[in-house]
Amino acid sequence: MANFKNSRMAEDIKREMTAILRELKDPRIDPMLTIVRADLSGDMSVCKIYVSSYSGIEKSLDSVKGLTSASGFIKRELFHRLKMRKSPELTFIADNSIERSAEISRKLNDLLK
Repeated sequence: MANFKNSRMAEDIKREMTAILRELKDPRIDPMLTIVRADLSGDMSVCKIYVSSYSGIEKSLDSVKGLTSASGFIKRELFHRLKMRKSPELTFIADNSIERSAEISRKLNDLLK
């Protein structure tokens, strides 16, 4: 039962983080940034949020710096939007999965031609 609640809360955090990203005004945060995954710990005290950018891993790393500096605002917004009892500590991690999947798609299209 706890695992279901945990995965549901992680999906809620991912959904709300996507909306919060659009509200942030930090120039370091890439406008093409995407939330790939949110991993919530078993006791819901720590949440790792994986972000990826269409512009590449360098932009993702810069965006992580901006998100880390805005983590207090993000944490407060999540707390209010999800009506949580305790807001988890947020850790942002740059991921290059979108860039990698675009490269694989390009290679597959080249094979078909």
